Amino acid sequence: MENSAKTSVLYNATCPVCNFEIQHYARYADANDLPIRFDDLNSDARAKWGLDADTAARRLYVLHEGTLTSGIPAFLVLWAQMPKYRWLARMVGFPGIKQIACVAYDHVLAPAIYRWHLRRLRKQTARARD
Repeated sequence: MENSAKTSVLYNATCPVCNFEIQHYARYADANDLPIRFDDLNSDARAKWGLDADTAARRLYVLHEGTLTSGIPAFLVLWAQMPKYRWLARMVGFPGIKQIACVAYDHVLAPAIYRWHLRRLRKQTARARD
């Protein structure tokens, strides 16, 4: 994926949790003129990422200088690009803490948020049929 921004983030803007957090980062990046682009996976931008909608909805993805990361490693890359959050990237990146954060994200947080996303989609589909 070609990108003029140094860092790009793919997130689910229809997810209230995801959107709240990422919009906070987007406002911070914009206010500080940081070279970070935020792409909603529900837009045409997702096609540039080479990820299907279901895969993209399961976790956060970050493309930084040509390297694609997801999950906690993606958050670490994103936070490291923002001066206000570099301390968080360093702290969560410590051995032990990083492993615990990855397990929590991969096995608890991301699956829970993804299941919530699927429930919202089912409800939207049911409402559209009614």
